[in-house]
Amino acid sequence: MCGSGAEGDTRSMPREYWVTGTDTGVGKTLVTAGLLRRLRESGLAVAGMKPVAAGSGPGPEGPVNEDALLLQAESSVRHPYADVNPWLFEPPIAPHLAAAEAGVVIDTARIAAAHARLRAGADVVLAEGAGGFLVPLDEDRSLADLPALLGMDVLLVVGLRLGCLNHALLTAEAIAARGLMLAGWIGNVLDPGFSRCDENIATLAARLPAPCLGIVPWMASPDVGTAAAALAGALALQGR
Repeated sequence: MCGSGAEGDTRSMPREYWVTGTDTGVGKTLVTAGLLRRLRESGLAVAGMKPVAAGSGPGPEGPVNEDALLLQAESSVRHPYADVNPWLFEPPIAPHLAAAEAGVVIDTARIAAAHARLRAGADVVLAEGAGGFLVPLDEDRSLADLPALLGMDVLLVVGLRLGCLNHALLTAEAIAARGLMLAGWIGNVLDPGFSRCDENIATLAARLPAPCLGIVPWMASPDVGTAAAALAGALALQGR
């Protein structure tokens, strides 16, 4: 059943997941924050990170990204902002374009070092990608390289609207082609008038090679608490 899960004993090594989506704007940040809250409220030590973010605003100690700040706020393991978001670019554009405009190369060693610090003391670590699964980092690399680098399984956020079946199944194939495990998927209703929404969810449940962790309802104003309440299946993540 979609969203079902059971609590399990925690282990010494943290469980770690890369959160990707079928597209940009499908609710990855909302779902990641909801997962962090649900797991935190179950008594787990959780840490969220946004390895690469494009789109910044002023903060008390320098530029910040709103999505990264939300993940930091929902984490119970506290770390400096620079560890939560190792790479930040000002314009809200594709990371490889932002990096080229800034005249820098995105060094994944910085991401790996921040991740190593974040995972210390955590039961579960969630890292949110940017855009979809294959968003480029430069001419040769993409965000899809990071789950393997960080030793993470993948969670897929499916934006529930017309076209979601193709987007979800193509993304699942891309994940499998890289030898990564799809550990679960979450549906996020983006269109309140989406025709045959339940039937589309049933098709996804039948065809995606991973359990559904929950379906986040449509919200006029996204709310982390509502998302967390819809993600009962998150409790299964602690026992993988």
